[in-house]
Amino acid sequence: MSTNVDQNNRPDYDQVLQDIADYVLSYRIDSRDALDTARNCLMDTLGCGLLALRFPECTNKHLGPIVEGTLVPFGARVPGTSLRLDPVKAAWDIGCIVRWLDYNDTWLAAEWGHPSDNLGGILAVADHLSQKRVANGDAPLTVRAVLEAMIMAHEIQGVIALENSFNRVGLDHVLLVKVASTAVTAKLMGANREQLLSALSHAFVDGQALRTYRHAPNAGSRKSWAAGDASSRGVRLADIALRGEMGIPGVLSAPQWGFYDVLFSHTNNDLALKPEDKRAFSLSQPYGTYVMENVLFKVSFPAEFHAQTACEAAVTLHPLVKDRLHDIERIVITTHESAIRIISKVGPLANAADRDHCLQYMTAVPLAFGNLVAEQYEDEFHAAHPIIDELRNKMVIVEDPRYSREYLEADKRSIANAVQVFFKDGSSTEQVAVEYPIGHRRRRGDGIALLEDKFKANLATRFTAQRSAEIFALCKDQAKLEATPVNRFMDLFVI
Repeated sequence: MSTNVDQNNRPDYDQVLQDIADYVLSYRIDSRDALDTARNCLMDTLGCGLLALRFPECTNKHLGPIVEGTLVPFGARVPGTSLRLDPVKAAWDIGCIVRWLDYNDTWLAAEWGHPSDNLGGILAVADHLSQKRVANGDAPLTVRAVLEAMIMAHEIQGVIALENSFNRVGLDHVLLVKVASTAVTAKLMGANREQLLSALSHAFVDGQALRTYRHAPNAGSRKSWAAGDASSRGVRLADIALRGEMGIPGVLSAPQWGFYDVLFSHTNNDLALKPEDKRAFSLSQPYGTYVMENVLFKVSFPAEFHAQTACEAAVTLHPLVKDRLHDIERIVITTHESAIRIISKVGPLANAADRDHCLQYMTAVPLAFGNLVAEQYEDEFHAAHPIIDELRNKMVIVEDPRYSREYLEADKRSIANAVQVFFKDGSSTEQVAVEYPIGHRRRRGDGIALLEDKFKANLATRFTAQRSAEIFALCKDQAKLEATPVNRFMDLFVI
């Protein structure tokens, strides 16, 4: 009998998929800390989206129906606009505005990412379903369902990221947005276990985004809409599965053709992977509420998170150097390995997306001007202030092994940077070190009040003082917010 044939015994679904499905369908969320943090996360994420609406590159290129004038029954709303879209395109639009300015929450581990990117799919599906239920005489979803879906999406994305580095094999973290959005939106749509497993398998068998657009010399604006694309794709895959599309049970583990062998293992340009080259996911803890409870908020600066503490240190140094910028001989930034790998760059910066992923640029601006805001990444600002590149050219980047080590330690997860300025006359500032940014859980007490101020300021960019106050008061009241129908909540954000 020939052995040169495939054994066509259909396997069970990979255990990774089964664990996600069982978590989403069965886990009961009772952590008040997680729910309270999710409420703050909802505020902050929506606020980031509202602020992005001030930027025509975002609104003119990416928002609205594919076919102008399309009318969608029970269309999902895009906060801060008058758009009503089908849930797939609404997820794109919401996800795009949330991510545009790189100002929403962050998770840092072996893989990086922004778990609130999943709000695009969650909010689009929940709003559409709530309107449809009301029209049919049924009870709408409440914001509690949105918060629970956010917690679960954070958890799926964040737990997988703890020990699995997709960036080291060239894949972008939005893969995890697609997987998490697929899982939680399928649940919101009423998926059973088989349908949810099918949807998840399609999320992994899909083509996955390369990180090319996040790194020199190709950094560009795709990084500002990639997460919206991923969350939107999750909604589409969930819908396909609920319509009865079969899944791919061995999508991860299938020899040669599965995700592990094709995209996650080390290859030597040889189709036959050696045993030592093969890799599978390492999952160190079960799914619960850990990630939402420990998520990092970007409170002060619209900047890639590995640079947040460098920006904070630069603001502290600004009064000491602002009148001596041309007398600077060198600037030493002491940082951690991840920052060096993804945002340390020299040479010309081609666009705003290139600048907000440059450690040197994000440090130079607050050193010179005392703050860092989104408008300071734009071409016009950069061209008008040659001092920025002058300072960049004087920067020396040094890794501190302790910073790199404590970045990964579960009880620390620091994101440390230190900045010191040396002058031509031989004098210098003190080294200003910041190991935990204001949005870190270790600084929650200081951070939440500032996060609320950030939300108020972002509301004011789109709404009247009365509407802004109404939205803020509702978002501050945990019990009232959780009980609010999603469609009524979204009504408040329509222009």
